[in-house]
Amino acid sequence: MSSAEDQPALHDVLIADAINAAIAEDIGSGDITSRVCIPVTTRATAKFIAKANGIISGIDVAARILTTVDPTIVTNILIADGSPVAKGDIIAVANGPARSMLTAERTALNFLQRMSGIATTTHAFVAATKGTKAIILDTRKTAPGLRATDKLAVVHGGGSNHRFGLYDMAMLKNNHITACGSITAAVDALRAETQVPIEVEVRSFEELEEALSLNIARIMLDHFNLDDMRRAVVIAAGRTPLEASGNMTIERIPAVAATGVDFISVGALTHSVTALDISFTFDPSH
Repeated sequence: MSSAEDQPALHDVLIADAINAAIAEDIGSGDITSRVCIPVTTRATAKFIAKANGIISGIDVAARILTTVDPTIVTNILIADGSPVAKGDIIAVANGPARSMLTAERTALNFLQRMSGIATTTHAFVAATKGTKAIILDTRKTAPGLRATDKLAVVHGGGSNHRFGLYDMAMLKNNHITACGSITAAVDALRAETQVPIEVEVRSFEELEEALSLNIARIMLDHFNLDDMRRAVVIAAGRTPLEASGNMTIERIPAVAATGVDFISVGALTHSVTALDISFTFDPSH
């Protein structure tokens, strides 16, 4: 429902905060090894090189990290975020003080490898929906403090963002509905207080029928099997977009997408990340 571009100012602040926190965490009072071993006058050229095939995400963030550590570092990006990369491709070339680049290396790679891993996985899930209308969504199962970069990486991989947080979309789950007494009562309570889109999670066809009568933004089919998803699509008849959720693996996606649901939310995009192998090769000069 939301996207990485809906609130660019907020998300840019969150990315800047994540960068600054990661740098502070790693560098602390200073890079002792580089300060002692690398002369301050030594300059270097460093290359970000893909060691595996995938989708690049986070090279802009990596470049920001380098310049945050040292504004004199210049990074020439050769393969943009969202682009495919093959093993051996040079993603970007950085030039500047060797000491500063070594200090920033690990933080830059941490973001670049994680984000590229998310984008690569997302791309595979999106490819598995080919021939259907289903859109792959992420969830809030992101690394604490890294939601903005995790969700941006999903977009770079061709997926879409679900709500960014608890504030930009209301999602009624079982506990909320129980507390309010019914789906209708919960929706009415929300509409009396807010204008944000409302999604309702349903676990039965009775709940589905009730949710369909309320003109809400989306209905989540919680752990429906394939036959029940197909039946739900027929019942909904396009009145309200349907989202499939629950243990979505890459192997299941083609069959789930073929049921006719509009969205498939996949927590594994961000909660079980396999980093893309990327190196930072370093060539010092005096």
